[in-house]
Amino acid sequence: MKVTVVGAGAVGASCAEYIAIKDFASEIVLIDIKEGFAEGKAMDLMQTASLNGFDSKIIGTTGDYTKTAGSKVAVITSGIPRKPGMTREELISTNAGIVKSVAENLIKHSPDLIIIVVSNPMDTMTYLAHKVLGLPKNSIIGMGGALDSARFKYRLSEALGCPASDVDGMVIGGHSDTGMIPLIRLATRNSVPVSRFLDDDKLNNVLEATKVGGATLTRLLGTSAWYAPGAAVSAMVHAIACDTKKMFPCSCLLEGAYGLNDLSIGVPAIIGANGIEEIVEIELDAAEKAKLEESAAAVRKTNDILSEMNII
Repeated sequence: MKVTVVGAGAVGASCAEYIAIKDFASEIVLIDIKEGFAEGKAMDLMQTASLNGFDSKIIGTTGDYTKTAGSKVAVITSGIPRKPGMTREELISTNAGIVKSVAENLIKHSPDLIIIVVSNPMDTMTYLAHKVLGLPKNSIIGMGGALDSARFKYRLSEALGCPASDVDGMVIGGHSDTGMIPLIRLATRNSVPVSRFLDDDKLNNVLEATKVGGATLTRLLGTSAWYAPGAAVSAMVHAIACDTKKMFPCSCLLEGAYGLNDLSIGVPAIIGANGIEEIVEIELDAAEKAKLEESAAAVRKTNDILSEMNII
């Protein structure tokens, strides 16, 4: 199976590395606009093949989308981070143009493609891809919830003093500090509610630390994180390639589920060979429903900028 990763920066390269190490893809194409950058990353990664024991072929290319032809899955990581003094409108305008161009070029050469969107603002960029491509709604997925949930489980395991493999938890809603909703009520340690082990103060600390997970790393690193985002994407690609039917919280185009329509936002979904195979509706309590509606309203407000700027 062939996988394309658009953007050979830290997240894209980490994603390609994790996919290669799992050794389920026959070919991985890294593509970037910076001359020689993707080619260099691909060569560097290929020189680890004998050390890491994988047989996947990794190639790099500068803007040549013909080399992506026949891809089953493509990951879009390209775009710019928000810079000091940059308005939200400027960020959206720039990244929307990039994502739109990338998506159209990908589909030109791989019409049956499944796309995973990483570029920010992720829910809005996922929605944009749906609008400009007109693909079946199962074919375009936003990564955010998978990453946010991994960070939630990390914070829970930290508070519990246990391995992360003991913990199960989920984050739904928009992929933003204010939009994400860690479902504390449903989080468990080996099927036992975490509230049996942690008091309200500790649970609230976990919740708040999860919400600012990305901002915390940016402050510490001076740039956005890449290991966990790359791992989150590679796990989703693996689920598609190997048809695992694994459940991920991810940004899906909703048409009635959770009482929401015409927006992409994080909810649990079964991911398999056809992309989003089922949106799973879990029973939310009144407070969780209210938070999801607030998060949806914020995502819609960001989406409106696309219309105001005549991008869609």
